[in-house]
Amino acid sequence: MGSSTVYQLALRGQKVLGIDQFTPPHAFGSSHGKSRIIREAYFEDPLYVPLVKRAYNGWAELQARSGKRVLTRTGGLMIGAPDGIVVNGARASAVEHNLPYEELNAAEIRARFPALRPTDDTVAIWEPRAGVLDPEAAIEAQLSLARSANAELRFGEKVTKWRATADGVEVTTFTGTYFAARLVITAGSWIRELVPELALPLTVERQAICWFDPLKPAEFTPNNFPIFIHEYAPGRTWYGFANFGDGMKAALHHQGETTTPQTVRRAVGDDEVAVVRDLLKKFIPDANGALRATTVCLYTNAPDDHFILDAHPAHPAVFIASPCSGHGFKFSIAIGELIADDLIGEKRRFDLSPFRLSRFATA
Repeated sequence: MGSSTVYQLALRGQKVLGIDQFTPPHAFGSSHGKSRIIREAYFEDPLYVPLVKRAYNGWAELQARSGKRVLTRTGGLMIGAPDGIVVNGARASAVEHNLPYEELNAAEIRARFPALRPTDDTVAIWEPRAGVLDPEAAIEAQLSLARSANAELRFGEKVTKWRATADGVEVTTFTGTYFAARLVITAGSWIRELVPELALPLTVERQAICWFDPLKPAEFTPNNFPIFIHEYAPGRTWYGFANFGDGMKAALHHQGETTTPQTVRRAVGDDEVAVVRDLLKKFIPDANGALRATTVCLYTNAPDDHFILDAHPAHPAVFIASPCSGHGFKFSIAIGELIADDLIGEKRRFDLSPFRLSRFATA
């Protein structure tokens, strides 16, 4: 969200400063791992569909401007029981927003995608426009273009505090103090540190991710293997990607331990790999080759799994754009555009009321 906001503001000719305690793209937050799913038939809630449609346009524009490939279309499968959360939700979004889709039974899934071995009671929503984003390439492209448009970027510089002033905001880091008319906070898992007065009811969740060398590589090329999200038991999902040269990527979704960005276990244990292997053995046996790599990323979750996109209730010059509840990267280019519009007074393109801070207010 931060790199996208800097990029969008710089494109509009604004004087903008981006500050990061690390050097992006980095592997300490929620925007790494070589691939992120993008999909339109959004099972979480149909309200996200117009936003992700705008994001598709934004990623295409970024590719054209930068010359870097950040999005690859592979198609996507939302897999599970016919009345499950994933299939029901994806179907509902596709119908409400008139999206192209097909509903496949287990035999049709196996015939079209031989690497997949769903059980006979399984169905899937096939979404032809779904695909894969390269998060590191996307962030690099946005920051490079922002810098070319005269944005100032300061990396390896941690913000220690900020305060509202009579004519804007003052931001202090270990290096110095900066003044601006507006402030956007996109701190992800560190958000509570920067707005402690809001007592946001957020949790940071650790996610272990694995890459495997497929036993039959031809089945797992981007042309042959779609992204998938599979509800393999009620309320339990995992997801995976084609092999883009680093192995077939797979991980559980929203089943990690609660942690903090300071204390998170960065090493992935053998027991965690074994859980993913068990799913591969059952549903994608030809992917169950040698373990190639692992990493850990962080979800910062709101109780309702929605985003926060709102002005600070006491300081209207401060805009908060965190967390993303484990499903935000695909939207980030559109959200940066929304924030830029808001900061320079342009008409909002989308209704942000579902993402307001006021929903956390106690009765």
